[in-house]
Amino acid sequence: MILLYHVIQGVEGATAAAQALSLPAEAYGNDPQLEVMWAMKAYNHAEIYFNLISSVDPSNLKLTTVDDRIYTSFKESFSDLNIKNLDPDMLKTAEAKEKWRPFCNQFDGVVEDFNYGTLLRLDCVKDYTEENTIFATRIQFFAIEIARNREGFNTPVFQAKKQPS
Repeated sequence: MILLYHVIQGVEGATAAAQALSLPAEAYGNDPQLEVMWAMKAYNHAEIYFNLISSVDPSNLKLTTVDDRIYTSFKESFSDLNIKNLDPDMLKTAEAKEKWRPFCNQFDGVVEDFNYGTLLRLDCVKDYTEENTIFATRIQFFAIEIARNREGFNTPVFQAKKQPS
């Protein structure tokens, strides 16, 4: 991922990336540069989030202005989902996508960029790695991470960073 930092550097590069990523998908087709910009944005988001839960007690975090609504709806819709160690099939199979769709769509216009792609850790006590990461929508990320924070599953990440080496 370090190579991504060399692709777009400085304020001008970041501004260009933000502008490019805000255009509709139809404007691009399969533009490899856009894929690199998206990957950089997703990686930066993941890195910032992991640093945040490593530095601040996750049970005190508020990720959106509608955390309570997201959490309540998520628990109603996915009460059996193992959020500590996610099974990718629970997010990616055709059946899973059908179940997630109404949940996600209720946040259209409520959560900014609710359907943008982001990175999500499968095992919440581990860092973002190739083996421990899956692509998800932003609202799936928020729902699962809000639940992990409230239910104490992200606390070991914070406690591990607090302990002296």
